[in-house]
Amino acid sequence: MRFDLTDLRLFCDVVDAGSITAGAERSALALAAASTRIRGMEESLGAALLTRSRQGVAPTAAGRMLLKHARAILDQGARMREDLSAFAGGASGEVRVLANTNALTEFLPEALSSFLAAHPHVSVDLEERLSDEIVGLIAEGVGDVGIVAGTVEVGALQAFPFRSDRFVVVTAKDHPLAQRPHAVFAEVLDYDFIGLERSSSLQRFLSAKAVREGRPIKLRVQLRSFDAVCRLVECGVGVGVVPATTAARAARTMQLAVVDLADDWAVRDLNIVVRNLHDLRPLARELVESLRSPPLREAP
Repeated sequence: MRFDLTDLRLFCDVVDAGSITAGAERSALALAAASTRIRGMEESLGAALLTRSRQGVAPTAAGRMLLKHARAILDQGARMREDLSAFAGGASGEVRVLANTNALTEFLPEALSSFLAAHPHVSVDLEERLSDEIVGLIAEGVGDVGIVAGTVEVGALQAFPFRSDRFVVVTAKDHPLAQRPHAVFAEVLDYDFIGLERSSSLQRFLSAKAVREGRPIKLRVQLRSFDAVCRLVECGVGVGVVPATTAARAARTMQLAVVDLADDWAVRDLNIVVRNLHDLRPLARELVESLRSPPLREAP
């Protein structure tokens, strides 16, 4: 049985993505090459590592055992590269961060800038996920650092405060909700929505809330960014749910009305989560300490 580091990274990527195709893309391998490597691993071991179905792939018992050891080996390799990079003129490596939509779009670009500027040879692999998914993935060792909603149960993970925000409704100035100081989400479902694309963790979160209300979201169009949502809202196409920070910024240049959401879940405290701060690789630990620093305030 002989697996190289490319095999181990590919296997982790396939399991994390839930498909060989997506795993191959993450590992920057052609699908045929990835399939050959997975098949070769199974033949070398003499046991199936994955169960295959129309929904994708999942690890077998042997696969779960391999996954555990593969992640430990890859983590140790990353630690070795970080330690040795100090002898080559500066720390280098990669930190994997999993974040929900709000953190990813509103807070992380600024929060990461000072860390990346101070570490020119370090890269951050940033992926958007739902908060409850992030908790599970960090616990499994899929990512180094997670940013999740403060309402999520984090189990045995360590959590540290990151930022606070709230979701609001944005409408055109002449919309029926425009003169309301606040509204509940159930009322907002009466109107056409401008939303983010279906893969967005926020859009999935809002869809789940709509299901609990027993009503679907009437999506007119789905876009890639909050700013694009606000631009279509300004044109009167529908309403949108965005972070208050986004709404405040957009309202400076667009004709928008901002309506507070009265639902409890609209208030969004964001937390940093890790398995154990002291066990993190040095670069990941430095990133956490950087993210915990208070945000820079704009000059008056």
